[in-house]
Parts: sequence; structure tokens; C-alpha cells
Amino acid sequence: MPKWDEEYRSRLRPIDEAIQCIQSGNDVVVAQCASEPQATMGRLHILAPMVRDVRVFSVLTLKPYDFYMKPEMQGHFELASWFHAPGSRAALKAGAGTVTYVPNMLHRSAADRIRARPPEVFIGTCTPPDKHGFVSLSLGITYEKDILEAAKYVILEVNPQLPLTFGDTQLRVDQVTYFVEADYEVPSLPEPKPNDVDLLIGAYIADLVEDGATIQLGIGGIPNAAALALRDKKDLGVHTEMFVDAMMELYELGVITNRRKAYGKDKSIVTFSMGSRKLYDWLDRNMSVEFRRGRNVIDPAIISQNSRMTSINTCLMIDLTGQVSSESIGPNQYSGTGGQSDTAQGATGGFDGKGKSIIACYSTAKGGTVSTIVPMLPEGSAVTLHRSYTDHVVTEHGVARLRGRTVRERVGELVAIAAPEFREDLKAQARNLGYI
Repeated sequence: MPKWDEEYRSRLRPIDEAIQCIQSGNDVVVAQCASEPQATMGRLHILAPMVRDVRVFSVLTLKPYDFYMKPEMQGHFELASWFHAPGSRAALKAGAGTVTYVPNMLHRSAADRIRARPPEVFIGTCTPPDKHGFVSLSLGITYEKDILEAAKYVILEVNPQLPLTFGDTQLRVDQVTYFVEADYEVPSLPEPKPNDVDLLIGAYIADLVEDGATIQLGIGGIPNAAALALRDKKDLGVHTEMFVDAMMELYELGVITNRRKAYGKDKSIVTFSMGSRKLYDWLDRNMSVEFRRGRNVIDPAIISQNSRMTSINTCLMIDLTGQVSSESIGPNQYSGTGGQSDTAQGATGGFDGKGKSIIACYSTAKGGTVSTIVPMLPEGSAVTLHRSYTDHVVTEHGVARLRGRTVRERVGELVAIAAPEFREDLKAQARNLGYI
């Protein structure tokens, strides 16, 4: 029996035993999205009689776990979310007192958290060990590996259904405190079905993407529609926080080749992935995709080295000067900053001078009763993207070009892509504000 196998077996624990290392006052960081350690997170609540003031840091928590959904957990556990999902939003709305938000820039999320206070415990997922005694962190190392290296205790769920990925995902078994074996279906996302408006917006976005561009895509119907519209492009590259099904499809069509990239040539450079089971199978042992740490991939200084870097993201609303809110409605936190600010800054600061940032949204919300282009953001709204970095804005009514434009020019550009029934009122409001 090789030494690494002895090490591995000596570190195997049942979940309920492994989590006993969590003590009152500890900070616990868990892996995100498809790497979420669901079996272990589903058992954290059993510690409530024994611990107080435990904070669990997470991104897009996928399930409504008892440790933060039940009001009686207040004082025992708090979910500190870098990016809200339906469960955390529901707990906030219910006033459970067990959820808070962590403002962050994605590329600095790990470093800033470690600087504020190093976590005691990291919990993640991995593949079974290979013949050399290495496991793969599989579908995400945005912040996971940096946090893991700073934590006192490391707990990893070993799930044979995870794909083995390449890049910086490998880990020796002796770097882990406890392994827990858990065989369950890897969390997946249903492929968003773009509607007619998504497809129209996607077509406008595709017109802005040049052959040879390096792209970053956000998540949702609009980015997916944009990807569908990119099928006639040539030699696209990928440099993104999230690798999605649409990118796999473009790769299989020969649209994504990565051959014209200036950074990470011939490779898709990513920090995490979430999508379908087909995507996970495609990523398994796929050397064309490299997973790297978020502090490198999403650093604007790194992003800007790419050729014709084009970031494609969505927002909730934008004001007439170009301030973008993608994460909150007034003071009510809806999602999170994610990588939008990082990728937009990196794209607009591209070394080749040909980068683009694209922010897309429907022109209206609430069944067409309100405009998403507004005179001013509602009081308390978070500004996700500073107006100095806002470049192209796309709705189903066209494209507004804001970079380098005056406020007066920006008003004209944005009113032109607003829903027709709101345009006159927006002009009147702009006059009242002294913008035009």
C-alpha cells in the first residue's frame, strides 16, 4: 500500500465527526456552486447546541440548509454570503437574522477575507485520489485554494461524480485534515431558455464581438442568447470567471479556439464552472480548459492582457449618467458584485486598446410597468459598476455607447435604448436634474 493511501485512509471520517473541529466563534468558508459540500452543509445544524457565533462564508448557496434557514439558529450560525441565491434571499426576507452580505471584488475576495480574519475551517469537495496521491478540487478555485491554504482545518467531501480538471486544482492528500466520502449528483443548472427578447439582445451583443476576441460571459438567458448568436464568429478565446454550457457548445462548433489569445494562448482560462452534467463530463480530463485562482484570472491587470477582451454581463438597472446596479434594489441585496466590476475594468483597460465591456438588460421590469433605465438609482442601491467604467449598454432597443461621453451625450444614448413609453419622461427628468 503506497504511503499516500495510508495517509488518505487515516484522514477519513464520518461527517458528524469531522465537523466537530468547528468551535464557537469560528469562521468557516465553504466552496461555491457546483463545488458546494452539500452533504456536510446539511449537517452543520447539529452543532447548534454546542456552538455560538459561527459564521459560514459562501457564494450562491444552492440549498436552504437548516443552519441558516431556521430562526432558532440565530446566535449559533450566520451565513455570510458573497453572492445571494434564492435561499439566502428568502431567509433575509423572513427576518431570520441568520444572513448577511459581504461586499467584495471577486479577484480580492480571498485575500480581503484572510486579511480581515483568517478562517479556522474550510469545507469543499474533491475527486477521489489518483494513483499519485493527488485529488482535484474539480469545478472551482475562485477563492477556495487560497482559503484552504490559510485555514487551520480542511474538510473535503470526496465525490466520485466530480470531473477531474486541470490547472491549479491539484492537492496532496496530506494537505487535508479530514476526508468525508459522499457520492451524490453534482449540482447542475438547467440551461436557460432564451426568449425572443433575449435573442434580440443577444444579436446586438454579437454584433459587438469581433473575430479573434477573448470573451467573458455571465450567467442567464441574455448571455446564453449572446453565445447562440456567436456561432458565426471565428477564433474566439475564453478568459472568464464561470465556464458555462454555451462555451462548450461554441468550442465544439470550432468557434472557440483560443489560438489568438495573448494570455493563456490555446487554453480557456477559468476559475469555476457550473452547468449541465454534459458539461461536467466534457470538462473531465480536458486539457483545453485550465482552472486558475480568482486572484489571477479576474484581476483587471491580467484580464487587460487579452486580445480584444470583451466582457458580457447583465444588470438590474442603470441611471442616466451610466451608474450600473446589478446586485441590489434599493437597500435590498438581491445577488452580489461577482466579477462584473473586475471584468469590465479589465476589458476597458485592455493593452491593445480594443477591449469592450457590455452590460445588458431588458428595458423594462415588473411586466413592463417600470423602466430599468432610470434618472437616478433608488436610494440605497449598490453601484456595482462605476460610471467611469461603463462602456456599451444593450437592451432590446439597441446599443448605447457611453465610454468617453459627456453626461449630456450619455442621456441621449440611454434614452434611445429605453422603452419608447418611458423616453419622454426620462428626458423631462434629465432636464430637471440639469443633465440636458
